[in-house]
Amino acid sequence: MYKLENDQLIVEIIDPIADQHLLGTRYCTGGYIFQVTDRELGPLLSGPTYPESFNVFDGQGIPDAFNLAPIKDLNEQDSCALIIGIGLCNRDKNTVESFCVWDINCGMQEISFRTKQSLGPYSLILERKIQLGERTLNSEIKLSNDGKEPIELRWFPHPFYPQPNKDELCRFNTKISMPINGGFELGQNGFISRKNWPNWEKGFYQILEHSDQNNLVILQKHPVLGLVAATCDYVPGFFPIWGNANTFSWEPFMECKVGIDEGRDWGITYEF
Repeated sequence: MYKLENDQLIVEIIDPIADQHLLGTRYCTGGYIFQVTDRELGPLLSGPTYPESFNVFDGQGIPDAFNLAPIKDLNEQDSCALIIGIGLCNRDKNTVESFCVWDINCGMQEISFRTKQSLGPYSLILERKIQLGERTLNSEIKLSNDGKEPIELRWFPHPFYPQPNKDELCRFNTKISMPINGGFELGQNGFISRKNWPNWEKGFYQILEHSDQNNLVILQKHPVLGLVAATCDYVPGFFPIWGNANTFSWEPFMECKVGIDEGRDWGITYEF
């Protein structure tokens, strides 16, 4: 693991080579935040099977993913596809045939990742930077298209917070709604709360409806810190939430098309 640290927080970030056994076809392999630990209060993040076990599909900490928009060479008939931030993958077998190679620079409070990937007429450069502030963690991403075809981009963060002590989970600066469902309800104070707790072993997934065109700000209840926050510097498109007995997560998608010789940069800041 790579580590960023100051006098309050320790941030563990997966090493794409040394920790390859923790990686698969779902989450980006560079910039994968595995845990944030308060020096006095202990670990601050969770996961679907945390702390009992770990598997590469569910993950833990703050992973993020490009895997829902695999790049396929239409001139080829095999099942291989390029997944941004992971590598060349066999979609039928759900395996990574070859991981992308990252150039990595790590300091005490900042780490950067850079990789170049290509398949057929598609080619891209992906750059990531994670910076630790006093009690903030800033994740920046830039994708540059240097190929001969546009790239459809669908990216989402998947932060796994431990379940809070009470039913209130989170609220957003944007107006949201959702149909009646078995797991969540929206309170008059704007907070989404869990329902039917503690019968959450199988988990609940819900798509949120929203229309505001504001960059997203999230307030998240936390069992140790009380309240934490996150700020996205983009307007989310598709926007689901999910939780089970061990964790709760929101997934605001950043969706766009990156044209030839164009780039797109975005980021998210987590406050602890």
